[in-house]
Amino acid sequence: MKKASFILGAVLMTTALFTSCGGDVSGKDPGSNKENNATKDSVSNEDSIGNQIWMSLNFDGDTFRNGDPIYQAKTDQEWKSAGQNKQPAWCYYDNEPKNGAKYGKLYNWYAVNDPRILAPKGWHIPSDAEWTTLGNYLRDVASKKMKRLGSLKANGNENNKSGLLVLLGGYRLGDGKFLRIGVSASWWSTTEANAKYALGRSTYGNYGNLGGLNDDIGYGGKVVGLSVRCLRD
Repeated sequence: MKKASFILGAVLMTTALFTSCGGDVSGKDPGSNKENNATKDSVSNEDSIGNQIWMSLNFDGDTFRNGDPIYQAKTDQEWKSAGQNKQPAWCYYDNEPKNGAKYGKLYNWYAVNDPRILAPKGWHIPSDAEWTTLGNYLRDVASKKMKRLGSLKANGNENNKSGLLVLLGGYRLGDGKFLRIGVSASWWSTTEANAKYALGRSTYGNYGNLGGLNDDIGYGGKVVGLSVRCLRD
């Protein structure tokens, strides 16, 4: 599968959706399974970017929209079996709830694509085209800001301020192994590439770039565990 590449200067990320690494200021998770995953309709849970409105935090629900529970796969074998059986599943990174409180849950693509719908009412998981819309908008904003900043040094200073970089929640491979918390973050799209793979976006370290899923995470194999970020309907 070809690698996608959306090279976005991290200076733009001060306007991006990934501006918070903790919980909602009200103390309520936007993706909580309370009230069948109903998101609290508060502006503190949203970031308006261009013509899109994104959830401020990674999703953290453990039920589908209809209230059916999603399987929590803790052990390596449970995670592997869920993928092999195309069973929707979620986990915390390293099976530690404290990681979920900061980064949200990790989901395999079968949870993302389930007809019972993972996202709460009023929201949906973005398609690859919707991620592209975000990328194009942020790239244009970055280009304009870069022209105003006028120096690579200034851009480097902005890199360190990127809210996106504090949401490096890692991922889980199909065999159950957890990798790269604090180093990278990856998010699913609803777009299927083929029978084995789906599309999404990743960011790494302090580079501040948003690109396609690469070979480190199996190019988006449906059995891997990635974060989910929701978009307003």
